[in-house]
Amino acid sequence: MTLRVAVVGCGMIGSRRAAEASQHASTNLTVVADVDEARRTKLAARFECQSVEHWKKAIENTSVDAVVVSTPNGYTAEIAIAALVAGKHVLIEKPPGRNLTEARLLAEAARKAGRVLKIGFNHRYHPAIDRAHRLFADGVVGGMINIRARYGHGGRPGYEKEWRGDPTLAGGGELTDQGVHIVDLIRWFGGMPSDAFAFLQTAVWPIRPLEDNAFGLFRYQNGAIASLHTSWTQWKNLFSFEVHGQSGSLCIEGLGGSYGPERLITAVRNPAGGVPAMKEDIFEGPDLSWRLEWDDFVRAVSNGATYRGTPEEGIEAMAMIDALYRSAQARASVRLSGATV
Repeated sequence: MTLRVAVVGCGMIGSRRAAEASQHASTNLTVVADVDEARRTKLAARFECQSVEHWKKAIENTSVDAVVVSTPNGYTAEIAIAALVAGKHVLIEKPPGRNLTEARLLAEAARKAGRVLKIGFNHRYHPAIDRAHRLFADGVVGGMINIRARYGHGGRPGYEKEWRGDPTLAGGGELTDQGVHIVDLIRWFGGMPSDAFAFLQTAVWPIRPLEDNAFGLFRYQNGAIASLHTSWTQWKNLFSFEVHGQSGSLCIEGLGGSYGPERLITAVRNPAGGVPAMKEDIFEGPDLSWRLEWDDFVRAVSNGATYRGTPEEGIEAMAMIDALYRSAQARASVRLSGATV
């Protein structure tokens, strides 16, 4: 069966999704939609598909089986829910809506429609992150003690004039933007924490009430701790994700491209003390995370296979984000809300 696909939103991410849909053996890019005529017609010409201005025309198209939603955050929930109601399978870019409420509405719509809703957490498919998770699940570094995560870039002049600087469209600042990737990875490795504490900062970019830096802590019932710093003032792009266990550590540095080479450093503790046994793996080549994620989505739609980035996982990530925002507002540690549909 060939899955016929519509891509709504023809920006950088939508273009990547369109490329994967057009190149995959089991999918066909049928239509692209965007209010920007030049952008949508260029993409349609590139992949020889139909172009429409309004997203409703894309999801009402009876020849479309699945919809990719890659618009600004303020529109994603409305479009994805409408697509699900219309009987389409959906891949929605992160975050799943602007807030926890919208994430729950998305999950409920998918449940009622009986369709696949996948959240675009493509970082899980990066080879260093994927291998680290497999090693962690196999107990190579023992039980988790803590996680330390940093992620950021330097923004660009005029951010306040873009949709990411508009609270109504974005829902949140850097914590919602790149931070949702980090909290998803923290949850993927460590599970759901019980408590959260955060400070937010607007240090450089004139985007108040949104933040350009977020500092957060999560605490687990067993005493493990996860820390994060996500930033739009990281002048040299950086990604660093470390999982420390009782028997060793897994440290991921870089995502390729401007974030530097993707590396996984595995350290196994020396019980006698001293330097641990170290192994470094370097992952070179193009970023295949988008292709691997698309393949995961196609398998889920085609044969009901389990997949990463379920609606429930989207809710859990947004519950963690919600707790950090509530903590920053209250200037106190808060308990996480129930992360259920």
